[in-house]
Amino acid sequence: MNKLSLITAVGAFLLLPQQAQTEHWLAIPAQTLGSGVLAEPAQSEAAPVAAAALDSPLEREQRVVTEYIAKRYRVSDEAVAGYVALAYQAGAQYSVDPLLILAVMAIESSYNPVAESSVGARGLMQVMPKYHLEKLLDRGGEYAVLEPEVNIAVGAQILREYQRRFRDTETALQMYGGALDDPSTIYASKVLAEKARLDALRIKARKQIAQSV
Repeated sequence: MNKLSLITAVGAFLLLPQQAQTEHWLAIPAQTLGSGVLAEPAQSEAAPVAAAALDSPLEREQRVVTEYIAKRYRVSDEAVAGYVALAYQAGAQYSVDPLLILAVMAIESSYNPVAESSVGARGLMQVMPKYHLEKLLDRGGEYAVLEPEVNIAVGAQILREYQRRFRDTETALQMYGGALDDPSTIYASKVLAEKARLDALRIKARKQIAQSV
């Protein structure tokens, strides 16, 4: 109600006989009498509020892994989230545990997408183009190896080939790291230790999901 309407209404009310004034007040709903100023009836606040959508189990797992990697290796959450998503995609495509792919990335490049070694290994998973050109040809060629999507896909494909060849993950990792003849298996031990940390996060995420159901 605007000021002019309010003044008009009050003026008309004052001209009413006393009994009519009393009847007028009694006819007004209680919720409009709060401070002596006429107000619109209060609207119900009982409308249901939509609950925030929960993460799916896979999304929760990837988010927990992303947070850990970003903090441990001091890489932006946004960049790591992309690498994690690509690792899960490549893992599904080549039947490789995505956490193993991520563990290799950690040891090979510390999640630096433009890392390059003195022997020509490049990118997140330190793929050597001269040995895997056939895998790069239909993905943009040798220079595409620095693209995270290409690098992770090719790295996962190489890992899978070595796993099939040796039927043993530790040996496959030693081959991947160019240390097949190293009896100490230091390279594989580093990768598997990192994977164990990621596995613990996966278990934690799944327990949290189970408890929230």
